[in-house]
Amino acid sequence: MNYSELTTIMRRLAIEAGNKIMEIYNADDFEVKTKSDASPVTEADEAADALISAGLRAAFPDVALVTEEQAASHSVDAMTFLIVDPLDGTKEFINRRGDFTVNIALVEEGVPTRGVVYAPARERMFYTNSVGHSVEETGPFDLDTVGEVKDIRVTEPDNGALMVVASKSHRDQATDDYINLYNVKDMRSAGSSLKFCLVATGEADIYPRLGRTMEWDTAAGHAVLAGAGGRVVRFDDHTPLAYGKAGFANPFFIAYAPGVDLKKG
Repeated sequence: MNYSELTTIMRRLAIEAGNKIMEIYNADDFEVKTKSDASPVTEADEAADALISAGLRAAFPDVALVTEEQAASHSVDAMTFLIVDPLDGTKEFINRRGDFTVNIALVEEGVPTRGVVYAPARERMFYTNSVGHSVEETGPFDLDTVGEVKDIRVTEPDNGALMVVASKSHRDQATDDYINLYNVKDMRSAGSSLKFCLVATGEADIYPRLGRTMEWDTAAGHAVLAGAGGRVVRFDDHTPLAYGKAGFANPFFIAYAPGVDLKKG
């Protein structure tokens, strides 16, 4: 895999998809359908998926592609593959809350090694560069000209005053009970894979997820966090969260800066 080419293409496709999503987001109305698992899908999900899938297949025809919106891809059996959630945080999108992202990632031997997370309504974009270090680019997000980029790095946490980020749409009592095991200075809610990025930039120390997620929800954010020195582990035994699982469903997990003294749930 040519990582330099991959970075350029993932960044470009994320911006193109973000532009399309915002076009629909800013319209007076848009169509919302219900998928077989009762989750919502919009025309923005589908338009972004078509754009990203076509771009990745053209550039990397020999690499398996898994994408949320194409059920046929969910039977892919590979340890190295590209994985896409064209619009992560559909509920945020539908409710016009802004915390939705475009997620594109490369998984190699079960590990997310490269990824881009673009939040077009928040005007924030995070990605791994050609050598796997994570950066945040500041706008205006031109397709062909990279803007100002800065390296991002997880914080050195203070275990006596932790910054916690948790899901905006999927918060429950079990999550609150787990968070209460820590000494928390402040807590914020965020939607979609932005939570990984807030840990990656040092804006938060830990993000526990005690709820259902799929690999396409997490791979890009996981790659960005790893490229900033962070970790993502299973909630039950604190072993690294692996990818390429049958059906692509994740167990509960914890994303964190390595200085956090992890508690058992």
